[in-house]
Amino acid sequence: MTKETVNTNLKSKNKKNRDNQKRRMFREKIVEKIVQIKRVSKVVKGGKKISFRVVAIVGFNRNVGIGVGKANDVTNAVKKAVARGKKKLTKIPITKTSTIPHKVEGIYGACNVIIRPSPVGSGVIAGSSTRTLLEVVGIRNVVAKQIGSKNSLNNARATLVALQGLKNISETAEDRDVTVESLY
Repeated sequence: MTKETVNTNLKSKNKKNRDNQKRRMFREKIVEKIVQIKRVSKVVKGGKKISFRVVAIVGFNRNVGIGVGKANDVTNAVKKAVARGKKKLTKIPITKTSTIPHKVEGIYGACNVIIRPSPVGSGVIAGSSTRTLLEVVGIRNVVAKQIGSKNSLNNARATLVALQGLKNISETAEDRDVTVESLY
């Protein structure tokens, strides 16, 4: 082997190691929270076929996704839900004080979720799946109210719709064709 081939082999091994480290770090950072495990049944010719439906919220560092998995046992349903949640990650703008930039409302089905920013130290004041989703995103100071249906999946989706409607100050300035300083 010549010196050049040894150097290229070392470079490719180093690159592979760096890529593996990045993947490992990404896997370690992801937060997976199970919102609901429900036993569901289907009537078939021989009787009832029982399966499990799992709703999972997956996120890391201002990214969040909701996944639903259905399988004959709970472990496979959880795996499916987490995999589907990872595919649907959405970036959410958060302020430096770990709250949202402005009041926002999200509607999904019969669920209506209103989310408002709150002062530092107030914590996450929200119910069920809304609280879980906000905590996974990394929001620490917020007040949320669920109006209408109490369905966990639809409330989580309504919360995600609301968070997707958030805009930070630079996006608002760009939409209005003005500078950021003129908005203050």
